Amino acid sequence: MKLDQVSIDKSQYKAVVIGGSAGSFQIITKILSEINPKFDLPIFMALHRLKHVRNGFIEALALKSNKIIAEPEDKEQIKRGMVYLAPANYHMYIELGNKIALSTEEMLNNSRPSIDLTFDTASYVYKNKIIGIILSGANKDGAWGMKKLKERGGLTIIQDPKDCTIDTMPTAALNITKIDLVLNPDNIVKFLNSLV
Repeated sequence: MKLDQVSIDKSQYKAVVIGGSAGSFQIITKILSEINPKFDLPIFMALHRLKHVRNGFIEALALKSNKIIAEPEDKEQIKRGMVYLAPANYHMYIELGNKIALSTEEMLNNSRPSIDLTFDTASYVYKNKIIGIILSGANKDGAWGMKKLKERGGLTIIQDPKDCTIDTMPTAALNITKIDLVLNPDNIVKFLNSLV
């Protein structure tokens, strides 16, 4: 469905989870730079990145962001309005009790952080009160997690494959789940800002 074809009770949502890989950095930068500073839902981002490069990535995002971005510590309390970026080479889990957990368990889909694990745990905690967004990427990580999120009543959004640098990731999600919204980057931002 397109943005103007869907009627959504926007007040029910409590969190947003975003997954992306190759080609998603520009879109993430766009979202963070254009999102309303008053957007107060926590945003969890599981992005594939170079695992041995500890510095530079979050700093590059923070330069243009309207929101505070943090790489969380293990067992960190979740705060409203924060953007949490999975640290390089760590899985990021969302836990009951309003906490984030980090893990160096083995890779899933050749990835750590695993988008699947972040989406699965976030949707387990937030149930039908979460929005999942899959962006451009070169593997199928995130498809299974998006399926779990949909089964638990969450709202599913993918970047329109036609607008992706690499469309493998959103297409994989589309192939196994009935996606609620297929949006270009401008409309992803527009939708998120409509929640304010």
